This record gives sequence, structure tokens and C-alpha cells, in this order.
Amino acid sequence: MAPMIPLSILAPLALLLVAALALRRPGRRPGALPRQSEAGTLIALALVALGGLQYLSQGPVSGLLRADAISLSLALLVAFLGWVVIRFSRSYLDGEAREGAFHGQMLATLAAVLILVQAGNLWLLAGTAVAVGLGLKHLLLFYANRPEARRAARKFTLAWHGGDGALILAALLLTARFGTTDLTQLATLSTHDGLGSAGGLAVALLVLAALLKCAAFPLHGWLTEVMEAPTPVSALLHAGIINSGGVILLATAPLVQESPGAMAALVMAGGFTALFGATVMLTQSAVKTALAWSTVAQMGFLMLQCGLGLWPLALLHILAHSLYKAHAFLSSGGAVTAVAALRRPGPVAVPDLGAVLKSFALALLLYAMIAGLFMTVLGAKSPQALALGAILILGVAYLVAQGLADTAPAPLTRRTALASLAAATGYFTFQALAQALWGPALPAAPTPGPLEWALILLALASFGLVALAQALFPLWAHHPAMAGLRVHLANGLYLNALLDRALGGLRTGKTS
Repeated sequence: MAPMIPLSILAPLALLLVAALALRRPGRRPGALPRQSEAGTLIALALVALGGLQYLSQGPVSGLLRADAISLSLALLVAFLGWVVIRFSRSYLDGEAREGAFHGQMLATLAAVLILVQAGNLWLLAGTAVAVGLGLKHLLLFYANRPEARRAARKFTLAWHGGDGALILAALLLTARFGTTDLTQLATLSTHDGLGSAGGLAVALLVLAALLKCAAFPLHGWLTEVMEAPTPVSALLHAGIINSGGVILLATAPLVQESPGAMAALVMAGGFTALFGATVMLTQSAVKTALAWSTVAQMGFLMLQCGLGLWPLALLHILAHSLYKAHAFLSSGGAVTAVAALRRPGPVAVPDLGAVLKSFALALLLYAMIAGLFMTVLGAKSPQALALGAILILGVAYLVAQGLADTAPAPLTRRTALASLAAATGYFTFQALAQALWGPALPAAPTPGPLEWALILLALASFGLVALAQALFPLWAHHPAMAGLRVHLANGLYLNALLDRALGGLRTGKTS
């Protein structure tokens, strides 16, 4: 008996049907269309959930579209966030001149993302990536009369479709090397036959496509300017769109891991983007802009995880960050109101150098104890996983430093100690869950060689120094040099301005 068609691959059809209805009512207050849009996303969510039950009872399905643990987890994320965003849009966009068109564009883009995360063939992956880019570009231009919106859409088009071009070239090269672009067959053939020169170049193009789609440095500027689009668009961006680079890498993980150079490029480009985005984020005063820079940092960290071969953790990062950031954007207005209503806080405990160094030593000691306990129970962890946990715990060390400051009250000290304990325990717990859920379908982290060890040490040193500087920043904040540095960082070191000038020169035929 032939296997049943996975119901999850029917979910995009439900969204496209309602999107087609929206074309007939593109204007203000389009009758029942907003409710129909929400109903369509609920049906899509139900179909994906039923597809998950099918997978549990019948096993994975591969082909042009696939249904396995990875694709279904991502499809469930996209469908759920799509429903939340569309429900929010019903009231947020009520009365807008192009309300009906907005719903149609949102649903069509969501449908394309659902196909993207379930694609089992590289050509389909590339085709739906193009469709997602076209859909998001229309949404970014919802207020087309705003120059800032046009500028953001122009920069997005440059980065996104540059990634599309890299994907298409990679598909051509892999077809020439292996005679197929089926992702399951590519994984088997690359492992047994090796990449060859054509395959190696194809993997380099896949990494380039992932970096461009994840808004990696230096073409990250469009992501920090999407605030000119309606807030639901910013939330939708995290329902699989900004994570598309990670989705591409997860889908082609066996191929990418065959190339040490590609993995090293991901570690270096991702790590630098993470550090740069996080540093700039701390200088932002506008809530949504700070959230956008936070996403730049998070996407860089996602690329770093992929480069270290921690594929299950990368997938967990996509799910957790998408849920958190979509909620953060949709609730940003209420958060601003709530903060404005608070009384001004009292003096903040500022740790000195001794407290900071003690906090780092204490956090790392606590991490080592928790790591030893988990490895005793669950078995050895890869050096990459241990290094990533150390990087995360260095971020917590700043909280510990606050608790160890001379002026810190005892309750603050206790809370920071508990936060460190929870962070270390949570990291290994979620790592074990991610490995159990998705580990069998993804490559294991490679055994480190000299290059991998050098990259691990470089990442630890870089993130450690930045965390140390952040913890000590209150001691330097009033120095005149720090005031100037803060201005430069708040402007993203003017990279956006340089890109704007370059694009302006291209439009007018100038070279300067």
C-alpha cells in the first residue's frame, strides 16, 4: 500500500486559497477577510500538527517535499507564529487603506515559508526562497511613500536575492557533480564519494547564501531598518524568514560538514556578526531597533553553532529565538508603556575589577561542576558543545558580577547565583532534549583537528573579552572617549551609511 500524503504539505494550500480571496478585496475593511485569514492559518496549523501525528505513526517521508522531525518542527513553528501574527494583524491593520492586500501578502509569504522548510530538493528550496523574498519585499513596501521603507527594501533585495543567486549556482554545481539535487541522496553521495572541486564550490555558495539570508555582517543593514514596515511584518520575519539561512544549512548539513573550510567560515563570520550585533544593540535607545540588532547578533550566533557542527542546538536556537523575538515585537508597545509607568530605579550596583574577575571565575567553576554532573549521567560531550556552553555562561557572569559588587544587596547576590545555576543546568538539559529529538537526523559534531581547536579557542577568547568589557563598562562609562565610542556604535560604525552611499552611486551611475 502506498504511503499516505503527509498532511503537513497541504498546509500551504490553505493559506494560498485565502490569499487568493484577498486579491478580490485589497482595500480598507475587507469584510470577513481578516477572520478568514485567521481561520486559514488555524487550518494550516492543524494540518501541520496532524502531519506530525502521521510522522510519529508512519515514519518520515522524503521526496520533493519531506516530512521528518526537522521539517515538521520548523513547519509547526511557522504555522503557529503565522496564526499569532495574523490574529494580531486583525486589530493592528484595521482601517488601513490596503488592509486586504496586507492579509493576502502575509498569507502568500507564509505559504512560501512553509514550503521552504519542508523542501526536500535544492531546486525547490531555491525557488521558494525567491518567492519568500518577493513576498517580504512587498510587505516592507506596505508604506511605499516612506523613503526609509524603500531604502530598507532595496538593501533587503540586494542581500536576499544575492543569496538566491548563490543557491541556484550551488544547485547547478551539485547537479553536475552528483546528478541530483534531492537532499537525501546528496547527503548519501557526498559522504561516500566526497565533494570534489564542484561540490566544494557548491558548499561555499551554500554558506554564502546562508550568511546573506541571515543578515550577516556587513550586509546586515536592511534588518535594522525594517521598522518602517508594520509591526506584524517584524514579527513575521522571525517565523522562518530571517532563519532561512539556518534552514538551508540544516537541510544541507551533511554536505556542509564535509568541508572544513566552509565550517571555519561559518564560525568566523557568525562569531564576528554575533559580537558586533550584540555590542551595537547595547547602545540603542529605541525598543524595536534594539530588537533588530539583537536579531543580527542571534543570527550570527546561529551561524557559529552551525560552524561548530552543533546542528541540533542550532535548530533549538531557531525555535526558541523565533518564539521569543516574535513575542517581543508584538508586545513592544505595551512594554514601553509599562516601563514608562515604573518609578525610576535606585542606584545600580557597579562591580569593580575584583568583583568582575571573581564573578567570571565563579560562573565558570559552576559551569564546570554542572557539566561534570551531566556528563557523568548522560555521557561525554563534544569539545564544541562544552565551548558553546562556556560562551553562554560568560554572558551570565555579568549578572554574577552585579551580585558580587560591594553595594549589592544580599537578595541580588542570591538571585544572580541562582540565575547562573539555572543557565548552566538549562543549557545541558535542552542540549540533551535537542539531541534526542533531532540528533539522529543530523550529523554529529566533527572530531576537532588543529583548525577546529584554533577556532574554538578563538571563539572563547573573543566572547570572553567582550563579556569582560561589558561587565567593566560602568567603570568607564563617564570617560570622554567612551561617550564618543558609544555614538559610533549607536550608528553601527556607519556601515549602513556607506552601503546607502554605494547603492546611491549605483543608481546614478557614479562610482564615488
